[in-house]
Amino acid sequence: MTLARALINAGHQVDILGGDQHPLEVAGEEGEFSGHFFGELRGHLSGWGERRIGMFVLPRRRWIARKFAESILARASDYDVIHYHGHFPNVGKYIPPDINFVQTRHDQGGDCLINTRFRNGAMCSLLKPEDCASCVSPRPNIIQRAVSAFTVRTQRHDVIQAYQRHKTIFVSDMLRRNFARVAGPGKWGVVVHNFVDAKSFRSALSSAQVSGRARGEKRVVFAAGKLYPAKGFDALLKTLTPKIPYDMELVIAGDGPEEERLRRTYESKSVKFLGWLSPAEILQSILEADFVVVPSICEESCSTTIFEGLLLGKPTFSLKRGGTPELEVYSMYPEQLRLSPDMESLVSDLVSFRSSVSVPLEFDDRCSVERALPRLLEIYRAPPGQAPAAFTWDGYSR
Repeated sequence: MTLARALINAGHQVDILGGDQHPLEVAGEEGEFSGHFFGELRGHLSGWGERRIGMFVLPRRRWIARKFAESILARASDYDVIHYHGHFPNVGKYIPPDINFVQTRHDQGGDCLINTRFRNGAMCSLLKPEDCASCVSPRPNIIQRAVSAFTVRTQRHDVIQAYQRHKTIFVSDMLRRNFARVAGPGKWGVVVHNFVDAKSFRSALSSAQVSGRARGEKRVVFAAGKLYPAKGFDALLKTLTPKIPYDMELVIAGDGPEEERLRRTYESKSVKFLGWLSPAEILQSILEADFVVVPSICEESCSTTIFEGLLLGKPTFSLKRGGTPELEVYSMYPEQLRLSPDMESLVSDLVSFRSSVSVPLEFDDRCSVERALPRLLEIYRAPPGQAPAAFTWDGYSR
């Protein structure tokens, strides 16, 4: 939606093709834009019983990709560019080469069938298709292992064909490198980091300047995200709570399958859970905090919370993995992004850290959507299947 609004503000026509499970109105103000929404994509919510039978099945992935491609092609003639942001990277295999089709990859679905490369409570670096069988069945038998391996191997081949046929954008170089581990060397697309809505940030900063912050004695640490294992909240709380100083408070925003258990186990005078917050409320909470922590133990592709913490001037703590180290170029001052090799080191740094940096409340627009737009338009205008050459990012200053 951020990109759609920016393109419309720049004079382009933008419509959105999305899922049929909800009307756009359920998104409220977040879903408002000056274009049309076509809720015509369907079939993607069906799991085809993969968990029940303990196997990844190839027909499900090809059927969904074909259905999506059919819906896209039914409207493609009305547009100069089709920009796909979904979770099925093989869709491009079914889009003809002469269609100006661009896809953005924001997860590891190009080579990982559960999208996150996270298993047994830790990052996964296994590459053989046979190893993937245990992500759908805890103890796969010989048939389950063979079928899942065939599905993974063929799905990866389909994705390679899609990437070779059409333009691909990765939101971090980590995603591109990880895909190359299974696909081999090649021109696997270009890197364009995520971006933020400058208007939202300026509004939050303006409100903060007017109201100010009533600081108490405690140092407030803010974290936000979906409460499930890959995001590392349990690991953070398990490590931090025995050591949390009397003058520190951890505030967590988000919901998810682990919320009830985490609340029951860890909520206290020093640990607060806010539940789900709107994007505007997230920004306000960051402004009211002293530090931001992103405890993900998976490989984050390009964390929005990292951006938010950095752009609002807060010392931001995270693990040194995934695409997070690439975001250091958006720091407003040295060592603002504080990267640690493991959770023990992160917590030690967090509890002992004292910030002496005073940052003016001015929005740094280096990773605003407006700064990213020229690069995206360059990609759109290139001939179908021929994205401009990739380059190294130092923010959107180039």
